[in-house]
Amino acid sequence: MKIQNNRTVFNACILLVFIVGCEQKGNNPIEISGDIPGINNPIQSLQSALQKQELPSDYSIKIKLADNSEIKSEGFKITKNGNDITIESSGASGLRYGVMDLTEQLLIKGNLEGINPGLSNPTFDVRAIKFNLPWDAYRESESMQLHLSTCRDLKFWEAFLDMMMANRFNTLSLYNMHPFHYMVKLDKFPEANSFTDAEMKEWTAFWKGLFKMAKDRGVEVFIVNWNIVIPESFAEKHGLKALNDTSQIIKDYTRESVREVINTYEDLAGIGVTLADWMNRMTPAAREDWIDETFVEGINTANRKVKFLHRAVLSGSADEMKRILDKADLPNPVAVEVKFNWSHGHSTPKLVITHASESGQVNTAFWEPEPKNHKIQWMIRNEDFWILRWGQPDFIREHIAANTADYVNGYYIGSEGYIPAFEYFTKPEIGKTWEYAFERQWLFYSVWGRLLYNSETPDFIFEEQFNRKYNFYRGIEMLDAYKLASRMPLRLASFFSGTWDYTLYAEGFMAPVVPNGYGLDDKQSLFISIDELIDHKVLDPKYISIKDFVSLDNDIPDEKVSPLQLADELDNDANLIQEILQGFEGDGNQYGVEYVQELDDIATWMYMSKYFATKIRAGVALQSYRRLGKSEDKANAIKFLEECLEHWQEVSRITEANYLEVPYFKGSTFEHRDRDMFSWKKYLPEVQRDIEVARK
Repeated sequence: MKIQNNRTVFNACILLVFIVGCEQKGNNPIEISGDIPGINNPIQSLQSALQKQELPSDYSIKIKLADNSEIKSEGFKITKNGNDITIESSGASGLRYGVMDLTEQLLIKGNLEGINPGLSNPTFDVRAIKFNLPWDAYRESESMQLHLSTCRDLKFWEAFLDMMMANRFNTLSLYNMHPFHYMVKLDKFPEANSFTDAEMKEWTAFWKGLFKMAKDRGVEVFIVNWNIVIPESFAEKHGLKALNDTSQIIKDYTRESVREVINTYEDLAGIGVTLADWMNRMTPAAREDWIDETFVEGINTANRKVKFLHRAVLSGSADEMKRILDKADLPNPVAVEVKFNWSHGHSTPKLVITHASESGQVNTAFWEPEPKNHKIQWMIRNEDFWILRWGQPDFIREHIAANTADYVNGYYIGSEGYIPAFEYFTKPEIGKTWEYAFERQWLFYSVWGRLLYNSETPDFIFEEQFNRKYNFYRGIEMLDAYKLASRMPLRLASFFSGTWDYTLYAEGFMAPVVPNGYGLDDKQSLFISIDELIDHKVLDPKYISIKDFVSLDNDIPDEKVSPLQLADELDNDANLIQEILQGFEGDGNQYGVEYVQELDDIATWMYMSKYFATKIRAGVALQSYRRLGKSEDKANAIKFLEECLEHWQEVSRITEANYLEVPYFKGSTFEHRDRDMFSWKKYLPEVQRDIEVARK
């Protein structure tokens, strides 16, 4: 394969044309007109796909920028005239996506004749990943510290950004408590930065390298600050509080930091701020005034305008937010990010709660009436599964269909308590073939990214990814198994209502924070006990809690789903998974370590589904015994809980073979590290304790 560069001058403009010839196939070229950043990797993949085909002697592929009104930003059009194929778009991202689409079609169809021409435009303008940085992290924990060196390595970011481009994500938001002193040293406030000149030079090179790589892949990077937070050194120097201090000097420092960051980093796309935590003692108007005097003014006085992200959490008043945005001279539209069902967006597709609201209370004022200067972006937080692999395209399609509106222009996915960088889960002896944590969850990123770009992306795209990954033809069964398995955490988060981050951890069947507060004494468990499952309220209003179900004598309205119906659905899924997995028996490890671990993860979800279903039946029986005193109900509860133990033993057996005990939870009231470590086997005593509760 040879690449030749021809430069021809037309009307003093330089037209860069890459002629890509296949030595084995003659002189038929791939012709790229225009200077297209980031096109090299997609082109190399296309070349590789072409080498595998029996091609006609007269084919040609042209890739060009074009002014075509039917092609939206980041869209592309593929046309076919005999053996001549043309990909056109109004921008570099659209061309990159078009080349990747053509490559994928070639790999699936096996020849140029099978290529389907057509127009592709993105479903959403913003397809974003939320990424918490480990330095000055909002959720301080041992697990955060594990990522420090990985997240300073541009090799990691190159791999992560390549994944984002491949899956059509176009926005990366980088969160931490206070990012600015890692990015600039201010002449006016040098005491706010404790780095040496040499260290600062390294940080600057890191950020510039990251932002440039992102821009070349069509990914816009936002730096997101928590709000009134300053470095400890700056606070000590001036006798200030590091958090929630509204002194004028802090306003000046924040405004200068925003301006200098924008002026220093030419490839940074946006700045964001979140109204939460340390603004709680301020009125809604005061919060927005502070944002106006710092972030908005900093953006407006910089050498160039960048986009602005205004998080809606705890802002208190949509009217006050609109007041500031209405008078701000900012690129339109401003992004207003709203957490969908608080920290547990992987639950029901129905919007039931927003940040700091109770069930049934959704603050719609941010989008009603329809805003003129901002757009809503749903944040689908994932605090519920980090270790086990997940992929459920039907859930995403349903979510998009239910929550698309003119005032919505995008989605975010990501976690607060988990960073997908350093891979610290897998046992070393497994011999993993992947390097980074996000690579394990390849299906998670694929289904979210591809469906946010095109909500009509069919299942066979994901099935074929399995086939290419493992060089077999069982992608249909693999995806079917994942779709069934991945419903378990969605159903738990819909049935067992969670709010902020640590109120639910679905893959561990844990509710680490008790409803009335932060602290747990030594006798309390992080695990969801049988009593908690009985008493806890539901999130999705279509469900009815165990306690309410029993109090109604099992007579519920037709539109409701009873706990026993939910148990039947979970068992049905588990049985179907078991049938699929039986078809894979005998494969051994001929398809590699990752394939074996994927099947193990599916099997783990299967036994988790059985555990959840059986525990629901136990809860109904136990609560019925407590209400009516029938001995057969008590006997059934004990029997079901003994079956639960068998299911959890299987969960423990499979996961112990693959995964280490790893850091999970860290809070200021926890003093013992063993409370912060997670493994499924660790909670076998809690599963056994449920049996004793029923017996007593």
